Amino acid sequence: MLCRESCAQAWRARSKVLRWPDPSTEPAASWQGSACEAPPDVDTDDCLQEYCNLFSLDILKGKVAFITGGGSGIGFRIAEVLMRHGCQTIIASRNLQKLTEASQKLSAATGQRCLPLVLDVRQPQMIVAAVDEALKEFSRIDILVNNAAGNFLCPANSLSFNAYKTVIDIDTLGTFNVSKVLYDKCLRDHGGVIVNITATLSYRGQALQVHAGTAKAASTTKHLAVEWGPNRIRVNSLAPGPITGTEGFRRLGGRHAESSGVYQTIPLLRMGNKTEIAHSVLYLASPLASYVTGTTLVVDGGSWLTTPNDFPSLLGIASHSSKL
Repeated sequence: MLCRESCAQAWRARSKVLRWPDPSTEPAASWQGSACEAPPDVDTDDCLQEYCNLFSLDILKGKVAFITGGGSGIGFRIAEVLMRHGCQTIIASRNLQKLTEASQKLSAATGQRCLPLVLDVRQPQMIVAAVDEALKEFSRIDILVNNAAGNFLCPANSLSFNAYKTVIDIDTLGTFNVSKVLYDKCLRDHGGVIVNITATLSYRGQALQVHAGTAKAASTTKHLAVEWGPNRIRVNSLAPGPITGTEGFRRLGGRHAESSGVYQTIPLLRMGNKTEIAHSVLYLASPLASYVTGTTLVVDGGSWLTTPNDFPSLLGIASHSSKL
């Protein structure tokens, strides 16, 4: 206990010495000068007011991306950043109204086409119908981002059988379902890129997250990278850390951890934002990652290495019964 307290005091002292720029008040271009500063972002599901391209503007010109969970949060920002680099997109989830509003915002901000499509990643026939419609509109799909997910905090003994199954169905089976349909419909013959949004939960065993940790630990990425590599398909995972402006941040105790100072234990002394995750997806989806496959890119500021796995604290904000 004394060791942990001494360590925490050292991190707090360090954070007082270092000053990190506030992207909400400083010019958008200022963050380019530092290797650790966060790019500008907004917490809402709106497009960025300013954007500085670090990659070539046309690095994804002529490409089409299919993004599940693309109507909000991280998926929305991924769609925006890909579109700002010449890509056209399909954003898919279960809420048509949210998707339609998101697609209008994205097209207005980027000048690229964005097709909203309703699907449930747990239903293969819905996926087939959505992909067929997307191919009628764009004739091709080059990039798949499996971003759809479900999660919440809950002790394992309070987790209903159906709640556990629901998370596995969305995160694990859903990733395979969409990947398989896209492979059959277009990637097998034309090649492409798959990016699976995962997590670091399984790296050490996270309290109150047995459902999501198990789902995200599935080794689908490695297996598909090996099998589909000869078809010129690269398959990688991206594991975000605590990311502001997302439903996951709100559900998984982000605000609680922020107020209690837990994030002072992260090596970079801050949380990440959606733009940083989108930039990482952009890299994995682009020709810059042409020899990268079968691996996981962790984008968490070093969080999983140092953040306390504080079971008693998390119990205070967990759902003590889940009956999804």
